[in-house]
Formats: sequence, C-alpha cells, structure tokens
Amino acid sequence: MSDISVDTSKRRFLVALSSAAGGIAAVGAAIPLIGSMMPSARALAAGAPVEVDLSKVEPGMILTVEWRGKPVWIVNRTPEMLALLGKHDDKLTDSASETTSQQPEYCKNPTRSIKPQFLVAVGICTHLGCSPTYRKEVAPADLGPDWAGGFFCPCHGSRFDLAARVFNGSPAPTNLVIPPHKYMSDAKLLIGEDQAA
Repeated sequence: MSDISVDTSKRRFLVALSSAAGGIAAVGAAIPLIGSMMPSARALAAGAPVEVDLSKVEPGMILTVEWRGKPVWIVNRTPEMLALLGKHDDKLTDSASETTSQQPEYCKNPTRSIKPQFLVAVGICTHLGCSPTYRKEVAPADLGPDWAGGFFCPCHGSRFDLAARVFNGSPAPTNLVIPPHKYMSDAKLLIGEDQAA
C-alpha cells in the first residue's frame, strides 16, 4: 500500500472561501428585499407634518397647503367673521362639534380652532369628497340673505360656516375635518402633529 497524504488545510481554505462568498451573496440579495419593504421618500413625505408660515395669510385670506395628499385650508378670520359665527348655531347640524372624529379635542369649541383667528380644516366635503369653495362674502345673491360667509360645495350644494360646521339640510352628514396641528410660534403652524395637552 502506498501512503497518500491529503492536504486538509487546502480543503478547509476552499470551504471557508466558498462559505464567505455564499454569505456575501445572501447579504447582497437581502438588502434589496429589505429596502423594498421600507416606505419610499415620497411616501414618508406624504405623511410628514407640514410647516406653514402664517405671516403670509392676510386677514380674510385663505391659504391651501397639501398634507397627506389632501388640501388643508388655513383661513385668517377677521373679527367681523368671528362675530358672525354664533349667530346661526340653530341652523347647523352639529354646532357644538359633538362628532368627535371630526376634530381633535383641543378644537372642540365654537371656533373649532386653537387660536380663534385661524381656522385649519381639511378642504374635502364630508358628503362625496368634492372640494368646497371659499365664499367669504356676506349675503351673495346665489347663496341668499342668510349667508354669513363660509364654504360652499358646488358638487351637491353642501354648506359650511367659517368654522367648517355643516348647515342643516346639506347633503354632507358631518362638519369638515380639523386635522391635528400645533403652533410652533405666533407665525409658524405645524399640520400633522397634535398640540401638547
């Protein structure tokens, strides 16, 4: 019998080398898989809070920004607009904002706002999702002598006051939604984060 010696060190080196190459390939395949499960930058931005500079919103003016793919209105209500809010509570479906899903608890008040001057509301009608128009004029011919300003949905005729509360007889069943928001300063508003209690 001949004495054949086997070089096991070379075999161990080749096994270790192929194992390392297999591990690198597995990590290389896992990275795109894990990356595909993470939300895209666009998806993160769509749900991210939106900062608004309120110094650009003059009294009586409306500013529309986008948050989570929806229009959000910021209305700088004048003292005259605020004075008219309580005068038509008997004509509203939910004047006291009892439907709690329509606004955060800190906006369950007659102005549906943190600061009475500013209304922050999602600009989508609660009937079928149209976007109402801002009608700040008082008693226009097409809306009648009782109109004190607010929002009118051209799709089916829903009417909302300047606190985004729905009028009786409108197709919309509930008030417009007030999104979570907070004030970072007198001139900075952050939509998408709740005000600290």
